[in-house]
Amino acid sequence: MPNILIIDDDAHINDVVAKALQAEGYSVTSAYSGTEALLLLSQSRPDLVLLDLMLPGLTGEELLPQIRDIPVIVVSAKADVTYKVELLIGGAADYVTKPFDMKELLARIMVQLRKNERAADKALLSYRELTLDTDKHIISANGSEQKLTRTEFAILKLLMQNPEQVVAKLTILNRISLDTPDCTEDSLKSHIYNLRKKLKALTGKEYISSVWGIGFMLNEKS
Repeated sequence: MPNILIIDDDAHINDVVAKALQAEGYSVTSAYSGTEALLLLSQSRPDLVLLDLMLPGLTGEELLPQIRDIPVIVVSAKADVTYKVELLIGGAADYVTKPFDMKELLARIMVQLRKNERAADKALLSYRELTLDTDKHIISANGSEQKLTRTEFAILKLLMQNPEQVVAKLTILNRISLDTPDCTEDSLKSHIYNLRKKLKALTGKEYISSVWGIGFMLNEKS
């Protein structure tokens, strides 16, 4: 059930929108000032934010840059096109002008949540029982998870993008060089060793094979 944070100091509008969203099956959190919203955002992450601009405390314009990686629909009485464009360029996913039609608002919310779901799917790589979260750098299997170092993540991501294919050592070093410039051919062996240990701790299996003289391959071995 997606959670939507409504940030609007007008208690009537906040309540009407909250009830409409709850009727559609969403869970709702309400904030009535920019300062309160910032506190709520520090405690939990909603799936979408409805943001009014004229707020006590922090204004909507001040709050918007601080909301990262969450779709924000601005809901405001300010109707100037140039102003709308500036906010969209500044990070808003959409802009709805007050007064608004509730059906239109619900449709725009649905569109943004669908986009967010597709983006979340792309953030996960899977092979057999392994799932790699490319946002959090966490590998999980069988209900357990392991945090990866930056270099381990870069290596495993490349291998999971090319499962059951040999990836040459030089290819690995070249592809991960932007993220991990300190990784060398000698240290690569240590990173692979540590990755194997983490994967075996999760699955009880060896998942990274060495192909002598060439490189490494992700495949499932008991």
